Amino acid sequence: MALNLKNWFNIKERLQRFLEVEYSEDRYHNLRRNIRILMIALTIIPLVLMALINYHQYQSSLKEEIVGPTKLLANKTTHSFQFFLNERLSLIKSISYFYSKDQLCDEKTLNHILYTLKKEFVGFVDLGLINGDDGTQICYAGPYKLLGKNYATQSWFHEVTLKGTYISDVFLGYRKFPHIAIAVQRLEADGQSWIVRTTIDTTMFDNLIAAMGLDSESDAFVLNKEGVFQTNSRLYGKVLEQCPIQIPSGGYSTYVVEKKDPNGIDVFLAYAHLPYPEYTLVIAKPHSAVLKAWYALKSDLVVVFLVSSALILIVVFRLTDILVSRIREADQRRELAFRELQHSHKLSSIGRLAAGVAHEVNNPLAIINEKAGLIQDLIKVSPDFAQKEKFSTLVRSILQSVSRCRTITHRLLGFAKRMEIEVENLDLNELMQEVLGFLEREALYRNIDITVNLAKDLPRIDSDRGQLQQVFLNILNNAVAAVEDEGRIAITTWEKDADTVAASIEDDGCGMSEETCRYIFEPFFTTKKEKGTGLGLSITYGIVQKLGGDIEVKSTENKGTKFIISLPKKSK
Repeated sequence: MALNLKNWFNIKERLQRFLEVEYSEDRYHNLRRNIRILMIALTIIPLVLMALINYHQYQSSLKEEIVGPTKLLANKTTHSFQFFLNERLSLIKSISYFYSKDQLCDEKTLNHILYTLKKEFVGFVDLGLINGDDGTQICYAGPYKLLGKNYATQSWFHEVTLKGTYISDVFLGYRKFPHIAIAVQRLEADGQSWIVRTTIDTTMFDNLIAAMGLDSESDAFVLNKEGVFQTNSRLYGKVLEQCPIQIPSGGYSTYVVEKKDPNGIDVFLAYAHLPYPEYTLVIAKPHSAVLKAWYALKSDLVVVFLVSSALILIVVFRLTDILVSRIREADQRRELAFRELQHSHKLSSIGRLAAGVAHEVNNPLAIINEKAGLIQDLIKVSPDFAQKEKFSTLVRSILQSVSRCRTITHRLLGFAKRMEIEVENLDLNELMQEVLGFLEREALYRNIDITVNLAKDLPRIDSDRGQLQQVFLNILNNAVAAVEDEGRIAITTWEKDADTVAASIEDDGCGMSEETCRYIFEPFFTTKKEKGTGLGLSITYGIVQKLGGDIEVKSTENKGTKFIISLPKKSK
């Protein structure tokens, strides 16, 4: 038996060294990584250097020839549009606050104001005063007959009453020429409100675009938020038509993107959004003829780079996967052989050891039991003497201790055997109390506080008593080993659901890292170095799975560990 145990520990030591050195997951990961890095570095670096040079030249040329000047032009023109609209809006606001409602209701006054606006500023067409309560135009100056017209049902009227100002999109109306409307609401202290509204033709829009000085191949236009032209486009449509190019919304900076237009021509689109109204100025410039040769060369280089890189990566990854997989398979076959050998040898040694211990201990126990029984019988038949009661008490204590030793050796033998499942109807609370009996003396000696919270009326379950004893004893032993003296262990049972009961064993010991938790149920994995075999939790996990249950662990380093065992009420 001593030789068997010695062989067992020699095999275990060799296998642990093998697992730590040869069968490490990091080893395969590092091997695969190193091979890939080496092969990719030797092949991809020249291609990457060429691509970086290409990219740098591309960026430099693009910024010099297209992007920089185009963004600057778009930015300046956007500010011009915004200044024009803000200036007109400010004029109408000034009129609404410098003049009272009664003054503006005077047709002569209103005509004089309109005359001054036309003389000093470009684009004003008419001017009107509208009742803010019912939307009726109560005074009008301009070329059309709009006096008495009601705007209460129109969307712009509701917007100006909510926001106080309004600038419309370009529209034709019955005037049959493009123009925009600007309206400003004024609120009186008595709650009355009135609106000053003017229309402005869009000639200034065309003038601002013409001032950009674009070449004959380029185009510029203004869109509203729905993508409708607010000015004529040289290449893509007329005013109030839908723009065929999708322009991204959002942001108030100037952006440049490269797209294909509806005619299939590659163009640079520079666009900038006005904050109010929601207009977008767009400049479309075809690729410069100067860059056509460069783009042809760039395309060839990109194709060569991508195809070459893709082929290299496919070959490298495929070869490394095949190589490392074959190495892993060979290691796994060796590791499996070692595991089977170790497992069989360990169980065989434990079985012989347990049988020998049980036999050697039970024989003297039987003799002690018989002799104590004989003494008890002699005391009963003997005449009374002074120490009879004391001797009777001592004999009963001996018989109780013998019975306890017999129970312990029987359990030791039961734990060592590879038994088939023997299902019986049992009380999980009662079984837990039995297992605690093994640890009472050690817990008392180390002053460990074991708190037991057993659910009342816990349903009985159909399971294997001996194997469940082994499960809970393994976990409780680990908990006792993990806690310091005067530590705490909490045992809880409860009904998890209609088909399952559960038990938890929680300690406040050293705990485990997340990495350790991933491997604790693997055979031969141990954190106890020379003190552990690494099989306790692996066997525990296998028993729980075989009984149809589940086991999970939650642990935090330096805070403690909690095992939760779920068991079915009915055997599967």
